[in-house]
Amino acid sequence: MSTVSAAPARPADRRAGWHRLAVTAVRRLSADAVAVTLHVPDALREVFTHRAGEHVVVRHRGPGHELRRSYSVCPPPDTPNALRLVITRGSVDGFGAYALTRLRPGDVLELSPPTGAFALPDRRGAHHVLIAGGSGITPLAAMAGAALRDDPDCRVSLVHSVPTAVDALLADELARVKDAFVDRFTVLYVLTRERAVAGPLSGRIDAGTLPRLLAALDARPGRDTTFALCGPAGLVALCRRELTTWGADATLVRSELFTLGDTAPPPTPAPGAPGIRVTATVDGRHRSAITRPEDATLLDTLLRGNPDVPYACREGVCGSCRARVVSGRVATGAQHALDAADLAAGYTLACRAQPLSTEVTLDFDA
Repeated sequence: MSTVSAAPARPADRRAGWHRLAVTAVRRLSADAVAVTLHVPDALREVFTHRAGEHVVVRHRGPGHELRRSYSVCPPPDTPNALRLVITRGSVDGFGAYALTRLRPGDVLELSPPTGAFALPDRRGAHHVLIAGGSGITPLAAMAGAALRDDPDCRVSLVHSVPTAVDALLADELARVKDAFVDRFTVLYVLTRERAVAGPLSGRIDAGTLPRLLAALDARPGRDTTFALCGPAGLVALCRRELTTWGADATLVRSELFTLGDTAPPPTPAPGAPGIRVTATVDGRHRSAITRPEDATLLDTLLRGNPDVPYACREGVCGSCRARVVSGRVATGAQHALDAADLAAGYTLACRAQPLSTEVTLDFDA
């Protein structure tokens, strides 16, 4: 997930803590995806006020185990303030499978407050070009609707790459957005496993097809054209590279990954690291723990006795465990949630960080 301009000020408890919300609707979107709507009581309205592109972490606890999954908030276009998540099946034993087969209205889920820095660059009247792969459509659909509503002078073009037409999540809702903003919103579907018929294109997005897509959208390099990318790591990396070659301003290209696939193996325990004191500030409270030989990252150390330390993917993708290094030194391994400015400002991801000093202090509230 790329870091963008600073998010609006949040209440102090926005990044930490868990809240129980009741499911009000479960709508089947495809064979492998559902849209889950949750009721936010009046007392939590401010906590769950969200900006397009932000995500929440769902905590699902069963006998002897706990699952955490990060999901973009993707409200229906007719109720932009609703709290709704699009959940895909994912791994067979994961929360996605549970949501598709067992989740019902009236059930209760534990959610963290919305967070994240994925957003469109602040350019009034710009042409926003959004490129999604698979379920990467969920934050981009929300961002498209918000941009069109908030800036009457902007234009939005959305490219959605999916295997077949039936895999195009939220296509019906995007059609309604198109009807509402017919002169300012364009949607192109790229089908990777299906011959093109009227409307969609066929084949994978690659170095040859991307320039043709941009031409079809009348997109031109410059300060008035911004980009947001979301999908598998390979698609996002290819689009970033080719957009730079095409002439896009790199500072106006924002991205978020929903999976790394097999590209990022988990960290291994750091040799010689046991016995280091790690102190963390979470929701205004200070917690400490001592590293052990089996700890691969600082997150492993902190979770021992501190289950409320924020995290979700453990792959360096979602950014839920973002923290500022207040004192000491850490090595941040392979990750995709922080950009160069974040790292220079002293931020790390606890799920990828290993200690390089005898003591380390992290601030998750920063």
